[in-house]
Amino acid sequence: MSAARLLLLLLMCMAAPAQAGRGCQAQEPSPQAWAAAADTALRVLETLESADAPIALLSRAGTDLSAHGLHYSHLGFALRDHPAGRWTVVHLLNYCDSDRSALYAEGLLPFFADDLARQDARISWLQPALAEALAARLLAGAGQALHQPRYNLIARPGSPRTQNSTAWALEMLAAAELPGRVDRRSAQAWLQAQGFAPDEVRIAYTRRIAGGLFAANLDFNDHPVSTRLGGRYPVVSVRAILRYLQAGGRIAREWEWREGRVQKPPGAA
Repeated sequence: MSAARLLLLLLMCMAAPAQAGRGCQAQEPSPQAWAAAADTALRVLETLESADAPIALLSRAGTDLSAHGLHYSHLGFALRDHPAGRWTVVHLLNYCDSDRSALYAEGLLPFFADDLARQDARISWLQPALAEALAARLLAGAGQALHQPRYNLIARPGSPRTQNSTAWALEMLAAAELPGRVDRRSAQAWLQAQGFAPDEVRIAYTRRIAGGLFAANLDFNDHPVSTRLGGRYPVVSVRAILRYLQAGGRIAREWEWREGRVQKPPGAA
């Protein structure tokens, strides 16, 4: 590894890793896993540095959602000028598979070393005015005002009582387009008015009952009875967020690293 790349790697480690998102007995990544994560993180860092933007959306494939037709499971905001270090990722994580969540700030290396399903990444840069507004809100701590600590992996879009990582990210994006202090209700109303359309995941009622799908971070009762019986749950997926941003012309450009090579993301300009 060259001296320049080693320096970049050290910069990525400045923000402390978040101890969340998995069971609390999760094992330390192997040296091979750290190496793979470092390779992805370095590619992402070099790409972020090549763009003149204060913030970017960073998607990763933490959980294998291919059975639901989804590739990326998680999205965070990479901030160039964060107090914890350059290109710190701010995102919401579930704490130890409990029913609670918190907001975390961590470096690019730990972001990609969190026992991911695959080392793929997608960067989405917003239009300049939206990017500046979003970065300003996050740096001012506005993320806490939109955080609902009651975590639900399949939180219903617009739910006032639960939230998951992607729902928080979506509401932050909405807040960046609204004036003044924004709460969850106003952010959700804006998204509804803008025509945000969630994705659906299918979890058959029989599988939910017979298959023992009971966990502290999984609350089916957040959805109406008709949804539970039908087994099609609307969720805020990474794909739905990017689709919403693309449809509204809010994305300036994108970059994707998938299956070991750079490729043009679907729908990218």
